[in-house]
Amino acid sequence: MADISTLRKQLISWYDENQRDLPWRADKDPYAIWVSEIMLQQTRVAVVVDRYQKFMHCFPTLAALAQAHEQEVLALWSGLGYYRRARMLHKAAQFVMDNLSGVLPASSAELRKLPGIGSYTAAAIASIAHGQAIAVVDGNVERVLCRLAGWGEGGRTSASALRKKIEQHAARLLDSHRPGDFNQAMMELGATVCLPRNPQCLVCPISMHCETRGEHKTTPRPRMLSREVAHALSVRTSTRPGKARATASREVLLEQRPSSQTVMPEMWELPKLRNAEVPEEDLRMSVRHAIMQVNYYVRIRTVFEDDVDVLTLPAGQRRWVPLGEAAAMALTGLTRKVLTRAHLLPSAPLDTIAPRTVRELL
Repeated sequence: MADISTLRKQLISWYDENQRDLPWRADKDPYAIWVSEIMLQQTRVAVVVDRYQKFMHCFPTLAALAQAHEQEVLALWSGLGYYRRARMLHKAAQFVMDNLSGVLPASSAELRKLPGIGSYTAAAIASIAHGQAIAVVDGNVERVLCRLAGWGEGGRTSASALRKKIEQHAARLLDSHRPGDFNQAMMELGATVCLPRNPQCLVCPISMHCETRGEHKTTPRPRMLSREVAHALSVRTSTRPGKARATASREVLLEQRPSSQTVMPEMWELPKLRNAEVPEEDLRMSVRHAIMQVNYYVRIRTVFEDDVDVLTLPAGQRRWVPLGEAAAMALTGLTRKVLTRAHLLPSAPLDTIAPRTVRELL
């Protein structure tokens, strides 16, 4: 027990001095912690920081999020991927407003009853915001714990049995006096020092307690699949009558994915070309875009309005959208990437989405 006590002190001391300055660590607001934890699932911190700040600017409270339209939420989520997280976050906020008087539960057990909140997220919110003595185990923490205990993969222990051992070990090491900080320290250690490849053991604050002190045997990550696709970038100039005179605006053709789609339903994207092979002279740009376990090699072709029906595969509702409005729509990450690289989206559009919601609820 003395060794565990020393480990706790060393880890907490290291965290106090070395923790990254992340916006969701500014206070103990349960709503802010909840949003950050959902965003951080399978997404790099560097990507989340900017999106989190814009999201909180537009939806600063749980009430603001609950009253927003789903398309507004998805628009701010564009680029983070795994859009089901945003849909469930929105549904959970509405549930809390409708059934819990707008107050997030404080305990991990009660938090797990909300849509989209699993054991990890519930433990993170409860420990960080409310000081509940419950261990958090994400992928980074799991790696730290396995290395500390000298547990590898590929032996006689089943995956479920190993997972149970890891959770028990996490609970045993937890500092009950500062559970939120201890959990964040473990996650921080795994994210910055105890890396999957080439761990920085020489600067690890708890290396003296580690049985492994280096990489350990793990199951190789599945290989990424590769697919080639092509989309049409079709832009036209439309003249609209005004009170004084007609005004011209540029519009882009977008297509809404059917609600029956399992991936990114109802998101807006560029129409898909019938042929993934694009002649060199017609190629506007090439983009690589990863979605889950698939690397997409994407060709973008400029298509004139008169050729759209011939060259593309209609798969959903289509609209000609003014470029000024497109930025605030629930675009797929690929579509937002292409329009940005083509200099067709206004700069810094996301922090202006949903001003109605903010004004009404601040």
